[in-house]
Amino acid sequence: MAVIQGTKQFRGIFSEMWTVAETVNFADAATGSGTFASVDVTVPGVALGDIVMGVSVGVDTVDTVIGGAVTAANVVTLTLLNNTAGAVNLAETTAKFVVGRPNFA
Repeated sequence: MAVIQGTKQFRGIFSEMWTVAETVNFADAATGSGTFASVDVTVPGVALGDIVMGVSVGVDTVDTVIGGAVTAANVVTLTLLNNTAGAVNLAETTAKFVVGRPNFA
């Protein structure tokens, strides 16, 4: 395994980057594996084609997965996928993520 710590790995890869910390409250993810809940976060300047990386939250995700995508100009949608057999309702929390605009074709 090779582990590299630092910032040099990203030099030149992105022409723009945003770091975001926003309080979110996902709606209930209904009972049953494969259900989901989404929340939109306004991020001025992001555009379709930008990459959302590394979503983290400050609560136990209870066997769910949270991902993000730029879904419109200035909008990042965070989606919680329920992998449990029951309903999931996470407490209000701060979501942190990074958005990068690729500098490559």
